[in-house]
Amino acid sequence: MRRAPIVLAATVAGVAAVLSFHTKSAQLTLGSPTRAAAPMAPSTTSVASGPPPHTPTTAAPTTAAPTTAAPTTKTATGVAVNYNYGILSVQATVSGGRLTNVTIASIDDGGNFRSQSIDQQSIPILEQQALQAQSARIQGVSGASYTSAGFEQSLQSALTQLGF
Repeated sequence: MRRAPIVLAATVAGVAAVLSFHTKSAQLTLGSPTRAAAPMAPSTTSVASGPPPHTPTTAAPTTAAPTTAAPTTKTATGVAVNYNYGILSVQATVSGGRLTNVTIASIDDGGNFRSQSIDQQSIPILEQQALQAQSARIQGVSGASYTSAGFEQSLQSALTQLGF
């Protein structure tokens, strides 16, 4: 019977502590990170040109054949995004009005084994989702919420640079 007041007081204190606990939502930031990221390639735009025009070597009359312009290929690297477990940036390639390639330009997860494991599993899925959606509006990967959000933000940045 002497323990009852102690147990009751400890229970009340514990419940009060739990009720007063407030969580803080994670903030993802764009732009310059607070720690150095792995080197990434600068944003580039490359244009694929078609074959040089053919000039006949004989003096015989020729008819002009219709030519089709080769689709332009543009590549851009999105901003480095701090996704709470590291910093990543995405590189996107657009050709002929379609998103043709999405890859990680750089990633720095600080050597955290768990983060590396999550990234290795989720990033190929995120790249595939982006290609299927043809935009940065991707579903994301369950269990990799921070990586998915950072990937989406950097991809949107790259697509904006490309005017896509």
